[in-house]
Amino acid sequence: MEALFGPADAARWIAVPADGDDKYSRGVVGFVTGSALYPGAAVLGVEAAARSGVGMIRYLGAGRPTRLVLQRRPEAVTVSGRVQAWVLGSGQDPEKLDDVTRELLDAALAQTVPIVLDGAAMARRSEARGPVLLTPHARELSRLIEWELDEILADPESAARLAAVELDATVLLKGHTTHVAGPDGTLLRVSSAPSWLATAGAGDALAGILGALLATHYDELATDPRVLSPLAATGAVLHGLAAESASAGGPLTILDLAAALPGVIARLLASR
Repeated sequence: MEALFGPADAARWIAVPADGDDKYSRGVVGFVTGSALYPGAAVLGVEAAARSGVGMIRYLGAGRPTRLVLQRRPEAVTVSGRVQAWVLGSGQDPEKLDDVTRELLDAALAQTVPIVLDGAAMARRSEARGPVLLTPHARELSRLIEWELDEILADPESAARLAAVELDATVLLKGHTTHVAGPDGTLLRVSSAPSWLATAGAGDALAGILGALLATHYDELATDPRVLSPLAATGAVLHGLAAESASAGGPLTILDLAAALPGVIARLLASR
């Protein structure tokens, strides 16, 4: 049975800092994303995370994406240290990884913190030691399970559910309607995104939002990894509502979407 997950549900999963919180207790999300070929993916993911309520962002990568991340978000920290959730793989080609990025990915996968595996990193699911959230679109999912693309498009609910069980991970199957499946049988559906969101960089921003949510709920995830499913659905809701706000019925850019996130979060919090 698939449950519709909407704004009222998402509002309950937004962490609000207390007076005694600091940047560490609010959550630290780490990124090993982007590359010399696709540095923009790193910028978009970090930008979206920064506007989603996390306390600190740690970006680790090669020279070019690191420089661009710091130009856009100078508060990002670019040295190793404490991380409560990772975002890996956005904007990377596994055949063209530099040695620095490869070593950083290896080190992050070896940790036991929650991990968002996006893009090329989804193929490394078996190496991850912490709770895993996969973020494929239909074509990427067809490379992870033995279903053809047409089969996945015809029955995304079953495809997402099968993938979650086979891969022992929470699966967020992206599309105009997003399906979130957990290995425990949980299946959630999110329909909040405008069609204008079908644009380059949208997945990078979603990964950043998801990473921020996992970091801000690190303690809950440590107790119950099943929390990944509603957190993933919350990220999809925020992503879709921010796109809708940025679009206002017309085209949008992903930086527009990121800029709309604080307002969307504020409205959801006011409604709960």
